[in-house]
Amino acid sequence: MPRTTVDGTTVHYRTEGQGPGLLLVHGTGATGETNYGHLVKEFADRHTVILPDYAGSGDTVDDGRPLTLEQLADQVLGAAGEASDEPVDVVGFSLGALVAVMAAARRPERVRRLVLVAGWARNDDLRKRLGFTLWRRLADLDPELYSHYISLLLFTPGFLADLDAETFDAAVGGAEVNEGTLRQIELGLEADIRDLLPGIGVPTLVVGCRHDQLVPVDHSRELHEAIPRSTYLEIESGHLVPAEAPDELVDSIRKFLA
Repeated sequence: MPRTTVDGTTVHYRTEGQGPGLLLVHGTGATGETNYGHLVKEFADRHTVILPDYAGSGDTVDDGRPLTLEQLADQVLGAAGEASDEPVDVVGFSLGALVAVMAAARRPERVRRLVLVAGWARNDDLRKRLGFTLWRRLADLDPELYSHYISLLLFTPGFLADLDAETFDAAVGGAEVNEGTLRQIELGLEADIRDLLPGIGVPTLVVGCRHDQLVPVDHSRELHEAIPRSTYLEIESGHLVPAEAPDELVDSIRKFLA
């Protein structure tokens, strides 16, 4: 697996395909592979797909300090820069959506278009704060309850009820307690990007998940309203849309990038 060094962090990433760069930024507790690995073939015929693992995930190694969006944005753009000299399209899922916005704000010359999936802009929504705080505290109290809790929030009830154990294990990111995921949850609790959104000048697609129980869909609607000239759509899915509704997600992204 290729790697690059960004401000002292060894960032691991994967690339596949040929063509304009498509940077896929994962969510909390996941890796590029767990969120997007099963989707790469859908894009690699037209794009050089880049899947980095930012700090706290995969084999990426950093100094263990609290994470910032600026730090993670620099890491994923560092991986993209190894794969392509040209501006890249950026897809960010969940926390990765905030990282993608920060990347476009810090390095607009490196970002061609944005797709923001199941993201959020603000840190003062009480319901979301309660959900993330409980998620974090359960890690200290009972790792099994931590895993059960987040698993219940990632999918719609009907989809989860019909999953077999093997598919479930392959799909779920963040269901096991580890130090990197806990730092990412803490970042997700405090991150607020409202001030950045009016300045986003690249074409942007915002994708909301209509049945999202972790980050309610109103947050995606707020992102769309705050980003000038953005496009918006909703998918019938829970939060973990790359696993629950991959065909709809891929179709939405491909149509936008086309």
